[in-house]
Amino acid sequence: MQSHLALLIPVAAVWWVAGYLADGLPRMAHARGLRRHAGWLLALTLAGLSLTVALPIAGLATAGATVADRAAGGLALAAVPALVVAVCTVRRLRRLRAGAVALAVAPRTPAPHGLRAAAAHPLIGLPLQVTGLALVPAVIAASGAGQLLGPGAAGPAVTVGALGVAAIGVRHALRHNRLAERAMPQRATASARSAGALHV
Repeated sequence: MQSHLALLIPVAAVWWVAGYLADGLPRMAHARGLRRHAGWLLALTLAGLSLTVALPIAGLATAGATVADRAAGGLALAAVPALVVAVCTVRRLRRLRAGAVALAVAPRTPAPHGLRAAAAHPLIGLPLQVTGLALVPAVIAASGAGQLLGPGAAGPAVTVGALGVAAIGVRHALRHNRLAERAMPQRATASARSAGALHV
């Protein structure tokens, strides 16, 4: 077990929990629950970004190869999805929370499908979950489990990771589209009337 695992585990844990919360965000049926859930997710996202930036800065601030340097090296794969989180996800979460705050006037106020569709947007859940997934190889390598798998496991691991990212993206896109269609009642009614006219 490598010594920098103690630095990687908290960072990875924050991203994993954020990905889990993002997956449940569109299932919030009430505006108050959506507001609370979005607030927690925004706080976790900002904490994950802060930790991801803090490790490389700590490595640069010390001379020589330190534990922080090795931990920062493990974050290289997660740098691109974390950047997408910083640029896109944070802004969407703030807008989503502001919309939920405006509607959460009563405990049982239902969350409209439009707001839930915004919560299911792929640019909220996908970057968070991909960032957490990108930290798995670093945690495995730091724990020493990578030596048990051998060098030949790198290729299959990359393939499995790419398939996992594609599956996550398709799932988010399908859920977002389904909720977005429910948010357009006039178009759904028109489609139903057209279908009825064709059957006559």
